[in-house]
Amino acid sequence: MDRMEAMRARHSVRQYLTQPLEDAVCRALQAEISACNVSGKLHLQLVTNEPKAFDCLMAHYGKFSGVTNYIALVGTKSKQLDELCGYYGERLVLKAQQLGLNTCWVAASYKKVPGALKIGAGEKLVAVIALGYGKTQGVPHSGKTAQKVSNMTDDAPDWFCAGVEAALLAPTALNQQKFTLTRSGTTVSAKAGRGFYTKIDLGIVKYHFELAAGRENFNWG
Repeated sequence: MDRMEAMRARHSVRQYLTQPLEDAVCRALQAEISACNVSGKLHLQLVTNEPKAFDCLMAHYGKFSGVTNYIALVGTKSKQLDELCGYYGERLVLKAQQLGLNTCWVAASYKKVPGALKIGAGEKLVAVIALGYGKTQGVPHSGKTAQKVSNMTDDAPDWFCAGVEAALLAPTALNQQKFTLTRSGTTVSAKAGRGFYTKIDLGIVKYHFELAAGRENFNWG
């Protein structure tokens, strides 16, 4: 499947089979992670066969099970870090979906495991992405309308409409969709609402919007 197909097919999954990732899948993920690290100047890391991060009270409360693989979203502390992790993390989520894996964004329901990943001086672990072979493919959730999150009108260009519809497919914390997309000509502004993890959500939303709208059709303002 291509990335747009992966976007439509992907849903959050919290229960996983005890099936290790194939070497070819790990290599493909690692290659994509390396590309994201170069492009975003990040320190994203793939952690495999590590069951301790999701063997904690918060993970059990969040109904996670069988999670032994995850991507750690790490980068140098800055005002843009959360958004960057959202943007490049979602790129990895869609790549995982293309590789036949399931995923779930996780901001709090896990614990740091000493030695499982590297966090350098001045760096921060923002969130992780659980991944593996899900017991199910997940289910879609209802959300807001395009008019609730944008200034879309009946005469809006096709690229903007496509971008907004893709943004509505973006996973957000508690499915709150606290973002706003505003178009003025070929300039689009994306703003995060108030609340926990909304800057991460904004990065995810912007990646979805770019993918569907086509980066050649607009500029971020």
